[in-house]
Formats: sequence, structure tokens, C-alpha cells
Amino acid sequence: MISIAPSILAADFSRLGELVREIELGGADRVHVDVMDGHFVPNLSMGPIVVKGLRPVTRMQLEVHLMVTDPTMFVEPFLKSGADSLIVHQEVLPDPRPLIRAVRGQGKRIGLAVNPGTPVEAIEAYLEDIDLALCMTVWPGFGGQSFLPESPERIRALRKLIETRNPKCELEVDGGIDMKTAPTSTSAGANVLVAGTSIFGAAVGPRAAVQQMLKLTS
Repeated sequence: MISIAPSILAADFSRLGELVREIELGGADRVHVDVMDGHFVPNLSMGPIVVKGLRPVTRMQLEVHLMVTDPTMFVEPFLKSGADSLIVHQEVLPDPRPLIRAVRGQGKRIGLAVNPGTPVEAIEAYLEDIDLALCMTVWPGFGGQSFLPESPERIRALRKLIETRNPKCELEVDGGIDMKTAPTSTSAGANVLVAGTSIFGAAVGPRAAVQQMLKLTS
């Protein structure tokens, strides 16, 4: 089954609660929250207060993508605010296992992400311990970027590793996902699609955009 994870980085924050309800009605099953520290990526974004504000508004999973240099600093604040899952980057964790155990120990889901310049094999050893593997399809830090052409090959390689090591692990893609690249990504093996601009910036509105993307990838 394909899941759509709309990224609120592209949403109008003055209408955030309303827009989140719209994507839920459209069939999204999670909300993607991008957290940036200005160090790991050259941008700043939202903190735990956003997750705390969203928690009473929706029954969807709140998925927090920590694009930060020291994710251990952010684990407790986001989990206490109501996050259901955390995604951290392999590039900043020489050994992610202590953090994986810490998150799992609180009954929450944990994912590992790899940037376009990192071989997907870098997370192979941890696939059995995680719930989600995120293959970045743009360089992280800013919304509205174009899907990198080498991405399908990387998605296929990661799908092969997942099928060998942990078939229950989700394969998520993030960056440049729209009505054209969504089917390309799912055909390559992705089953969770992070989409920002193509959902919240769609002329038809976010509810219809989620429905359209699900139809295209079903």
C-alpha cells in the first residue's frame, strides 16, 4: 500500500490546522514535519511547538524528519510533544544504534535517511532495527527542488536491500515528488511519498491533490 506524507514545510502556516484536516480527508496517513538546524542543512525551520499544536488536530502519524547535526538533542522534546516517529540522518551518526534503541524504547517509530551523495548501502546494517528507510531524492534543506535523475536507481537498490534484510521496513522518498515523479518512485520500490509543494501548492487544493497522487500510484 502507498502512503502519502504531505510535508507541512510547504503549507500556509496561518491555515495549518485546516490544511492538515484537508490532507487527512484526502487519504494521507501521516504528516511530515521537516526540522532544520541551520548547520546540517543551510536553513532553519520548525520546532517541537508545531508538533504539540498539531497533535490535538489530527489522528494521523506525526513524522519528524530531523535534518540536524545532533539529533540526540531533539529526541525527547519532539517525542514529548507528540511525535509518532523520528527520522534521523546516517551522515551525522557514526553509530545510530543507541539512538534507535532510545526511540524504540519509548514505543515510537524510527527511520534512517541518506542524502543523495551517500550510498544507500550505508544503512544496510541497520535495516533490521528500523521502521523506515528514507532515500532523499533532492539535497535536503529547501522545498520546491527538482527530483534528481539518479534517484530511481538508488530507490531500486535500497528496495533490494530492504527485501533481503527487513521486508517490513518502509521505503520513503523525499524531494521533488509530484504527479510525474510519484509513479516513477513507486515503480522503483518506494511505498511512502513525501510531497510538499505538489500537495499544498496544488490548484485543486490539498485534499484533491492527495487523492490524485494516490490514484496515480495505486
